Amino acid sequence: MPRPSLQSMLTDARSGVLLFGITPPRRSATQERIKEIVAVTLGRLSALDLDGLILYDIADESDRNAADRPFPYLPTLDPAVFHAEHLGDWERPAIIYRCVGKYDEDELRTWLAGVDPGRVLSVFVGASAGDQPVRTDLRRAQQLRAEIRPELPLGAVVISERHARSGDEHRRMLAKQERGCGFFVSQVIYDVGGTKNLISDYFYACRELGLPPRPMIFTLSLCGSEKTLEFLKWLGVDVPRWMANALRHSADPLEESYRECLGIARDLRAFCERLGMPYGFHVESVSIRKAEIEGATRLAAEIGTLLRG
Repeated sequence: MPRPSLQSMLTDARSGVLLFGITPPRRSATQERIKEIVAVTLGRLSALDLDGLILYDIADESDRNAADRPFPYLPTLDPAVFHAEHLGDWERPAIIYRCVGKYDEDELRTWLAGVDPGRVLSVFVGASAGDQPVRTDLRRAQQLRAEIRPELPLGAVVISERHARSGDEHRRMLAKQERGCGFFVSQVIYDVGGTKNLISDYFYACRELGLPPRPMIFTLSLCGSEKTLEFLKWLGVDVPRWMANALRHSADPLEESYRECLGIARDLRAFCERLGMPYGFHVESVSIRKAEIEGATRLAAEIGTLLRG
């Protein structure tokens, strides 16, 4: 019996969703180079038992952190355009991220009016800092979706580090749920304890309010070098000191992070199963290093076995 679609799994709050996330090619890439990237990527993904693909919308995010960005910001193709023009051979759904502050209302209206909810879901992302100038804020973008394309499955980003600081991320989740968000995708996770705190607070808040909890998709990303570790920290990802030490001093940090990511997946799966919290996993592959790309593909395959076994 075939597995239900990604849309129905999320609507029905079923556990076991498996996603793979990529960034579109650089805006400077030639059409020939884009075709090469697409062919290699689809060939790699065809061997994975995925429910869908995540396409990131890359923003500068220099407002997030005053420190120098470890990796330079390089503009990429609009993920919606990349999906529409280059991923016609990808037969499964795609979750297209929209950094809504980059777009004015007319741009969002046009995209929402033309999007096909049978092929596309979306995650709206707000500003990376409270004082960042935006063309459309997150709440207004959610309102536009409700007005123009309410059948478009909509998700939201959730950040356990923010919960550790303020203790109210679960309330943000509930507010977004009220505004039409049917699933959540986490920031990259390395602090499993902080993530469990957030899941628990959200789950029991839903119970208290008589609301069904919406699926949480946990994002895992390999760290193959000290520079990547610094970038995770720049992005605000909390990497526990013991784990950062292990990665820095390992003869093979990529393999070390692989083991840790797999351990995090097993831990979160067991925790959510005990609690009754709907969950899934998203393996992020945004590196240009071949070893890290291949490692992410291998991790997604192993997590697929964990979920389907």
